[in-house]
Amino acid sequence: MAVYIAFEGGEGSGKSTQASLLAERLDAVLTREPGGTGLGSRLRELLLNTTDVPIGARSEALMMAADRAQHLDQVIVPALASGRHVVSDRSAFSSMAYQGGGRKLGVDRIQQLNDFAIDGRWPDVVVLLTVPPDAARSRLDRDLDRIEQAGEGFHQRVVDAFTEMAAADPDRWVIVNGEGSIHEVAERVWQALQIRLAQPAP
Repeated sequence: MAVYIAFEGGEGSGKSTQASLLAERLDAVLTREPGGTGLGSRLRELLLNTTDVPIGARSEALMMAADRAQHLDQVIVPALASGRHVVSDRSAFSSMAYQGGGRKLGVDRIQQLNDFAIDGRWPDVVVLLTVPPDAARSRLDRDLDRIEQAGEGFHQRVVDAFTEMAAADPDRWVIVNGEGSIHEVAERVWQALQIRLAQPAP
C-alpha cells in the first residue's frame, strides 16, 4: 500500500536533503509545501519574499492552507491512488508549528483550518529531524527568507510545537537525530522507517 511520508523540523534541520534521499530510495513522488504545484509556487514566492508587501499571521496561515489544498488534490491524492509512495518536505503539521505555535495563532485552530484544507488526509508517517539551534543556524549560510528571519523566540516556539505533536502521536511520528553527515542521518531515517513502512497507515 502506498504511504504518505512527511519530513518536519525547524529551519536548518536537513528536511529537504533527507526527503530527497528517501524519495529516491523508495522510488517515491518527491514534493514540498509550500510550492508543490503551480499555484503553490506562486504562493511560496509571496510567503517567503522579504521585499514584498507585509503579510499578517492569519493571512499567512490561510495562504499556507490554500497551497496545501491544491497540493493534496493535484499531487498527493493522485500519486497515492496510482500506488506511488509520496515523500513531502513539510506538511500541514508545519502550519500547526509555524503559524499555530510560532505566530501564536493556536495549534488547535490551525489544525482545524488545515484539516478542512486537506479534507482530513494527514501524512501516514512523519519524520521529525532534530538538531541543536547552533547547528541549525550554521547550516543557513545564505540570505534568509521572511520566515527564517522571524527571530529566535519564534523558532523556539516552532520547535516546541513539533516536539509536543510528536510526543502526543507516537504511532505517526518518528524522531530522528539530524546531526552528523548526510549519509549517517539518511541511514537513521531508513532504520526508523523500516517498521513503519511495513505496517498499515494510522
